Amino acid sequence: MSRYKPKKKRKALKIVLIVLLVLVVGLVGYGYSIYHNLNKTANSIHKPVERNPEVPRSSDLELGKKEPFSVLMLGVDERAGDRGRSDTIIVMAVNPEKKSIEMLSIPRDTRVEIVGKGINDKINHAYAFGGIEMSMNTVEKFLDIPIDYYIKMNMDGFKEIVDSVGGINVNNDLEFSYEKKHFPKGEISLNGADALAYSRMRKNDPRGDFGRQMRQRQVIQGVINKGANISALWKYDDVLKALGKNVETNMSFNEMVEIQKNYKSARHNIEQNQIDGQGQRIDNIYYYIVSQDERERIQSILKEQLNI
Repeated sequence: MSRYKPKKKRKALKIVLIVLLVLVVGLVGYGYSIYHNLNKTANSIHKPVERNPEVPRSSDLELGKKEPFSVLMLGVDERAGDRGRSDTIIVMAVNPEKKSIEMLSIPRDTRVEIVGKGINDKINHAYAFGGIEMSMNTVEKFLDIPIDYYIKMNMDGFKEIVDSVGGINVNNDLEFSYEKKHFPKGEISLNGADALAYSRMRKNDPRGDFGRQMRQRQVIQGVINKGANISALWKYDDVLKALGKNVETNMSFNEMVEIQKNYKSARHNIEQNQIDGQGQRIDNIYYYIVSQDERERIQSILKEQLNI
């Protein structure tokens, strides 16, 4: 049983951004000054991770050959004195041939084997116990697919990311108020603070955490769409500053360039997936329990997307 107890008042926004794949590399080729700053930012956020994969590839991933790849996106609530916890866990499987992305939200309370710890616990505790390496290995084993890349973002800086692209638009299907902000039904515009509140709300949604996960994915897609628009070029300096302060990834600058060149059409078709399960208390701790049949269903979707 885990002794890691998150503070109730620190319910960070549950969202991590694939913004790296679009906002950074999408600017390449628009002049030496921009290119130089892109390279500098990409190098500053590049944090390789050494690990022995739980689901190794049979051969090295070759982006130049347009092979499908996967990304683990973690939204981390960092605090003084510890590394924090990954309250947002999203996996994206990108297939350029299908021109599509399968996006999966993994509920933070999902009970799984924590690889390297030898216990069954909430999946978001993998980061608290062992950082990026343990998170990647744990998600790999749970989904039975290779995880090629990670993108980690400090959630305290999330508002800066949204504001750096000039805000986003989403289609809201549930009218609600949260943190003194009102969100009507229909297409709405969100700045950074709005997007944070929009993605946080859970208790007033009859779908509970599933509704919140859906709004997280909406915001991700909103940032992707806005960042891919050429108008974002005029704000590239703000974008790079926000990324440099709040994002880490094991993608190199050259890999970002390859992804932008060979995979950018996939953003037009994003399929959103969720994991069905049920809440259960074990030793007086709440967990989200996923059946083996449901686990295999999700694995099948991702494996097909990755041509495994």
